[in-house]
Amino acid sequence: MNSEVRKSFTYRITNANKTQMITILYEMVLTYLGDAEENLDTDNMEEFAVNLKRTQNCIDELIHSLNLNYEIGQNLLSLYLYEKRELITFETRHEKAYLRHAQKTFTELHRAYSFIEKQDKSGPVMTNAQEVYAGLTYNKYNLQVNVGNLMGNRGFKA
Repeated sequence: MNSEVRKSFTYRITNANKTQMITILYEMVLTYLGDAEENLDTDNMEEFAVNLKRTQNCIDELIHSLNLNYEIGQNLLSLYLYEKRELITFETRHEKAYLRHAQKTFTELHRAYSFIEKQDKSGPVMTNAQEVYAGLTYNKYNLQVNVGNLMGNRGFKA
């Protein structure tokens, strides 16, 4: 994941509601899986392992977000744990069938949550994040992102 994609995810996370956070995590899983596949193809095994670990960390976040009091939460837990096992097998055997299965599963989950996301009208989870205004300052060669309200009410008041 390059720095531009990382910045985009960071910005989206600061403005996301609960459903959008799950959608973003699915996108991060898919991005890291794509990066891992690319690393495997170029025989960069160190980055391959790093990207698979990051994928598993995202799945762990998805697991921690589940409400296990409901049947759907328990079903998603089983699915996430199964996909983690598939990725561990992929890491050891380097057979892309395991990767393809995980990509297909998370693509379908992303599609479903994207639909649900449109119906969720709740506010952002992070209520004390900086406001970002893009495109206010630019020149012929680049676009500057300005951060507004730098000294606003952030953190604890002493």
